[in-house]
Amino acid sequence: MLNTPVTCEVRYRVDQGRIAEFQAYARTWIGLIERHGGTHHGYFIPREKPAGVGVSFPRVGEEGASDIAVALFTFPDETTYLRYRSKVAEDPHGIAANARFGENPPFDSYERIFLQPLPGSN
Repeated sequence: MLNTPVTCEVRYRVDQGRIAEFQAYARTWIGLIERHGGTHHGYFIPREKPAGVGVSFPRVGEEGASDIAVALFTFPDETTYLRYRSKVAEDPHGIAANARFGENPPFDSYERIFLQPLPGSN
């Protein structure tokens, strides 16, 4: 597993009144991840669904919450990911980001999920 990519999805419950602060948070972490060996695939914030669109499988599907934002990023392997974790803790921009957003983040909660591609899907 050490040589396989590390892809991480982070789901945030955003404070709708603080989207501008969340955007600043996102820009900061995109830069930090890319500076330390990762590829950031972006942050995605809620939007209105297209008119007249329902879920594809109504018996098992439902519309998600309107306050969820998602970030997705990948490191080439576990060694690079672990190095990023270590380096960002020493990076002046990482330290400043933790100081700025640590006490009063522009989101109410988050969850992190590590992912791998389904064989044959990429």
